[in-house]
Amino acid sequence: MKFFRKNYMLFLIAISLVVMPVGYVSAKTASQKNTYTNSKNHSVKKHKRKKVSYKRARAKARKARLQLRRLALAKQKAIDLGEHYDGSVAPQLASSIALVVNQNTGEVKYAKNANISSPIASITKLMTAMVVLDAQQPLDEIIFIADEDVDTIKGTRSRLPVRSSLHRSDMLQLALMSSENRAAFALASNYPGGRSAFVKAMNAKALSLGLMNTHFAEPTGLMYQNISTAEDLYSLVAAAYQYPEIRAATTTTSYEVYIDGNEGPSKFRNTNSLVRAGEMDIGLSKTGYITEAGRCLVMQTVMAGEPVIVVLLDAAGTNKRTGDVNRVRKWIEYDHVAEETVVAKKDATLQPKLVMSDSIYEN
Repeated sequence: MKFFRKNYMLFLIAISLVVMPVGYVSAKTASQKNTYTNSKNHSVKKHKRKKVSYKRARAKARKARLQLRRLALAKQKAIDLGEHYDGSVAPQLASSIALVVNQNTGEVKYAKNANISSPIASITKLMTAMVVLDAQQPLDEIIFIADEDVDTIKGTRSRLPVRSSLHRSDMLQLALMSSENRAAFALASNYPGGRSAFVKAMNAKALSLGLMNTHFAEPTGLMYQNISTAEDLYSLVAAAYQYPEIRAATTTTSYEVYIDGNEGPSKFRNTNSLVRAGEMDIGLSKTGYITEAGRCLVMQTVMAGEPVIVVLLDAAGTNKRTGDVNRVRKWIEYDHVAEETVVAKKDATLQPKLVMSDSIYEN
């Protein structure tokens, strides 16, 4: 019995010696595995934190760049609009051609390349309107947009679909206020004798007004062959100002018409932001643009209590064109004498036709 017990104890000791290293190794391995897993998880979390941090930094940098861009654009817009100009020095206009004349006396307030011919874009539509009104065609007559009224010159779009109809007065309104090319074409197409007769009437009217450096090739201004000078356009605006219908149409901020096929009215707006703003006393306005002409604008308005006609041609942008008006207005309000500080010697002899607000006096 002693022998058996002794051998049994030796057996247990042997078994324990064999089993213990295996358990120890297993425990050690498990411990190492846990340590590795924890380390790996920590590394992944750290990597994720770095990735998230990088994304945030990149988004922050992008936001900063956008903010700088917005500030730069806002600064440039303020410069273009002449917001920082106080009128104390002679204005440097962005328009290549400019003329500002007192409407009552014919006094030249500002002139820049006023006798140089240039494309006039949609300023053309002032002559279009005068020819329509001179013909005394019924303004309540319904006329249609035809296939031939679609712009094939510049490919401009229109909100007036082919075969849609409006009263002649509505076509005139949209042509002048919103510079709708199809409306202008439709007015010419429905003139006695058609479009060719209409263009002849335009040029005949120009000659009757003494516009010797003006020529029209079509009624919209899309063709660069429609040309004039600032001097001629001064007389053109003065003549157009005599038509109440043109004054009313060009100074309306927005206008609604019912177009065939549309359930509700379509709203059109004035192309001149100065008219839409309503901060100036504007009696007539017309904008224009094609690549060859740049941004153009003619206006009858009041500056420092004086009725003036403003002609601006070939500006590089809409804001710059508008800014030129603001600069001229501030300068005149500052009570400078334009002839002594700005008007070049070659322009000092300009003598535009004397035009009163209610009549035109011939030379």
